[in-house]
Amino acid sequence: MRRFLLAAVVAASTAPALAADVGITVSVGQPGYYGRIDIVDFPPPRLIYPQPVVIEPVPVGVVVQPIYLVVPSAQAKNWRKHCRKYDACGQPVYFVSESWYSDVYVKGHGKGKGKKQKKD
Repeated sequence: MRRFLLAAVVAASTAPALAADVGITVSVGQPGYYGRIDIVDFPPPRLIYPQPVVIEPVPVGVVVQPIYLVVPSAQAKNWRKHCRKYDACGQPVYFVSESWYSDVYVKGHGKGKGKKQKKD
């Protein structure tokens, strides 16, 4: 039993070290990018639908913040079929228009908007 517990502790302590080697590349701003965007420090986005879309009900008493996604318009129209691809079936989703994304969001990131500035 002690050996099992020791092995479990060793395995648990090495898991975070293994996970630290994983890199994630975010291609926000690249042509053809689809996914979540953070609209903090940006003007309100132009939305495809005025109300958030929710595919799977949210459990009673659980507060889930809406997310903003840029997706192809065909996917927004048939969201039930595509929400799993974005891991967003159980969340309220606002679909941001692709033109707002490219004209405001992408250009704003190039000028430093939307990024938190370091204070010296």
